[in-house]
Amino acid sequence: MVSSRIPGLHRLDRTERIRRLRDEGWLSDTEARSLADGGALDAALADKIVENAIGVYGLPLGVAANFRVNDRDYLIPMAIEEPSVVASSSHAARIVRAAGGFAATSTGRLMVGQVQLLDVPDPEAAEHALRHHAEDLIELANSLHSAMVQRGGGARGIEVHHVGAQGGQAMLVLHLLVDTRDAMGANTINTMVEAIAPAAESLSGGRACLRILSNYTDNCLAQASCTIRPDLLTTGDYDGPEVMDGIIEAARLAECDMHRAVTHNKGVMNGVDAVLIATGNDWRAIEAAAHAYASRHGRYGSMTTWRKDQEGNLVGTLELPMPVGIVGGSIGLNPGTRVAHALLDVASAEELAQVIVAVGLAQNLAALKALVTHGIQRGHMALQARSVALMAGASPEQVDRVAQELVKSGDIAVRRARELLAGPA
Repeated sequence: MVSSRIPGLHRLDRTERIRRLRDEGWLSDTEARSLADGGALDAALADKIVENAIGVYGLPLGVAANFRVNDRDYLIPMAIEEPSVVASSSHAARIVRAAGGFAATSTGRLMVGQVQLLDVPDPEAAEHALRHHAEDLIELANSLHSAMVQRGGGARGIEVHHVGAQGGQAMLVLHLLVDTRDAMGANTINTMVEAIAPAAESLSGGRACLRILSNYTDNCLAQASCTIRPDLLTTGDYDGPEVMDGIIEAARLAECDMHRAVTHNKGVMNGVDAVLIATGNDWRAIEAAAHAYASRHGRYGSMTTWRKDQEGNLVGTLELPMPVGIVGGSIGLNPGTRVAHALLDVASAEELAQVIVAVGLAQNLAALKALVTHGIQRGHMALQARSVALMAGASPEQVDRVAQELVKSGDIAVRRARELLAGPA
């Protein structure tokens, strides 16, 4: 079995890094060649994917090492422009790896399609009729997607919700619950609810307005957890128990203060979004669902929890809606996305969801550990120095030298980088 523990990977140049991943079995020759050529989406293809295309916008594609989830090793593809995210995720994953790795589970793949019913003359009678004919509605929805049904998916059930609208107008909202298997399934669900809307109108006596999926997927959750011995958290001038207590105290602030919770959760999503983008998933939908889920108890709070267990270990957990796909949509069109999926080699959308929440938990651990020890800026600015060097006009060959000088001087600014590039006066 290939190992995600690859010491020294960050010290190699890009060509050597790709070769190393190929030699260790993470990439095929074809995938390695695609990455060596940049792995970019072709502009001509981009013109067919979106309207009024004028080019292709690129993001750096990195890999986070050291991840072990459910006793399997993963290298994590991450598409992101922010310095330090790939490095910090790898750092946290190394700590968790030494503690046995992440454990991850998921609740299944039920998604929701909504039919909004207005002007219903008798809501109670309408609800009874819709529930009584639930099997007919499910059969109608599934008749449109027999291939999905044959793969074990399809519409599974209905729910009827009474909702009060602004101005006091009551409405019914019919929820069609759909198992989309390994696809995110937005188009499938939208097709299904549009198809059953006329029947829902007839049964309810109302008028169908909106017929669309919901991105709040609280029946499609993924959970990750880790248990870490305090000694594994020792760093520099800080001993492990001190770091553990600091992480728990810092996490408590995010649980009860919205100003902190937003920043805390943004750090979680740094890791989550980077994998979603790399794998061609709808990161906007999952961002919306994740923040809504963080508000499910009536106020916005932390996505993660950090506690001390009875043995004195640090225990972290993260649960998020994660309606990802590994097939369908535009996933197969982008060469970089194809490489990302080949690198992960997940067998199902549920497995991908579990890996992604593990990455989110790792990123949160890394951020909290930095915040309660030497502060977030030391490591972040050391990596930011490379971006500053590039903004100052450094060539790729000059970047590392200039970045090292910027960090050494403690003055990480474009002005200083330009002075270093200009040389002695």
